[in-house]
Amino acid sequence: MGALVTLTAMTALWLLSLAIKDASIVDIFWGLGFVILVWAYFIYTANTSTRHWLIAMLVTIWGLRLSIHLAKRNIGKGEDYRYKKWRDEESQRWWWLSFFRVFLLQGTIMWIVSISLLGAQITISQLKVLDFLAIFIWLIGFIFEAVGDWQLTQFRSNPDNQGKVLQTGLWRFSRHPNYFGDAVQWWAFYLIALSTGAWWTIISPIVMTFLLMRVSGVTLLENSLKKRKPEYQNYIDKTSAFFPLPPKG
Repeated sequence: MGALVTLTAMTALWLLSLAIKDASIVDIFWGLGFVILVWAYFIYTANTSTRHWLIAMLVTIWGLRLSIHLAKRNIGKGEDYRYKKWRDEESQRWWWLSFFRVFLLQGTIMWIVSISLLGAQITISQLKVLDFLAIFIWLIGFIFEAVGDWQLTQFRSNPDNQGKVLQTGLWRFSRHPNYFGDAVQWWAFYLIALSTGAWWTIISPIVMTFLLMRVSGVTLLENSLKKRKPEYQNYIDKTSAFFPLPPKG
């Protein structure tokens, strides 16, 4: 069921991208896609226990905030340079290649990662210690991600900071506090699934954390930042890449 919902949503998004000639709308949709999936699982399982409402609401808060943040940041700025590069390289083939390289690929990852959202809803039982621990951990992650994004937005809005590196607030302890917070929230979602016995959904936070640290998150962004900002290497030398730690020196 989740696969069908994801395929339908991604196909519609792909068609929209063809109309507006902008494949980077897939990034804005990322959080919203999980919101759609968690409510699809909510309807599919036909249960309305406290845990079902809990996972649905936490994912909704996380996903909508992320999509709204990315929409405000990206809309009106043109297509992201990564997709524009592929569009230029593939030329006439891009219209159909984009479906597989961008939308179907991200949709497949989204479906796999969402398994913990389904696992959290497949059984009905009273809330357990793990559920309350998950709420606490989720709140920590949400603060890191939301506050980190807000601090970076404020920093970038000041013209005097152009070309500079944000090294205050949460960014003093981690080079990517927003990515760290995102990963933490997915471990919280897994704990809610684990409280139902769905231990096998651990693939969900593992994949998400790997993506944030090694693929589309830290690694990809830092390769670009080191080229554009000479000061960034000094920031790397004294600041933890992902997990918040006291700065060196």
